[in-house]
Amino acid sequence: MRGRFGLPIGLAVGAAVAMACLHAAVSGPAGMANAAQPVPTTTISKAAATTTPTPESTPSKTANGPVKAAHGKVVYLTFDDGPDPRWTPEVLAVLAKHNAHGTFFMLAQNANPHPGLVDQVRTAGNSIGNHSVSHPQLPKLSPAALHHQVADGVRSKCFRPPYGATNARVRAEIRKDGMQQVLWDVDPEDWARPGTATIVNRVLAGTTPGAIILMHDGGGNRSQTVAALDQVLTTLTARGYAYATLSC
Repeated sequence: MRGRFGLPIGLAVGAAVAMACLHAAVSGPAGMANAAQPVPTTTISKAAATTTPTPESTPSKTANGPVKAAHGKVVYLTFDDGPDPRWTPEVLAVLAKHNAHGTFFMLAQNANPHPGLVDQVRTAGNSIGNHSVSHPQLPKLSPAALHHQVADGVRSKCFRPPYGATNARVRAEIRKDGMQQVLWDVDPEDWARPGTATIVNRVLAGTTPGAIILMHDGGGNRSQTVAALDQVLTTLTARGYAYATLSC
């Protein structure tokens, strides 16, 4: 989701959020688990998607009802662009420290060489989403290339388009390949390494119950993300939040 090559990041303002792919694997500060609630099998979009992405910091306008697959103050931590042999284990360690779990949207070009790391993410109680094969702008691809990027990614029921760039053709391909599109609500732009304190402040300022939080465990030096995640979870747990995974 971040610019791996230093390029500006884009996000399509009209997000179709996966209602069927949300499930509460919830753990709170004392190891509390909330049972999953049934969700419809359709998707909701508040606005029409465009092929020209807007800045990634723009919220995805996800509909609150469908993303609340668990009762109470629940948020969904998500991590893009991994797995990374250096940073993914550090993210996992922070999650374990706070008895929290998340969803890792992986690139096939990173996951395929590291099957053990993929297993480590899953064994720790996290879910895994498809983030394409190599992180291109999907709306710009030919039909064959689009199919390759979606269908040949990691196996999952959830798909997050790189940069949040989507349109009707991309969404149709995602559905055809048996997945649901998932974007986000809170983007601290940690990919740009703005500083640990800035990442923390942006996440805490944007988090509300049911929010999908976007961070990164791959694509570059993620030391600021790891440090910020520790502080974010400390504060959110103190505020009474619990953490759910997407059922991918």
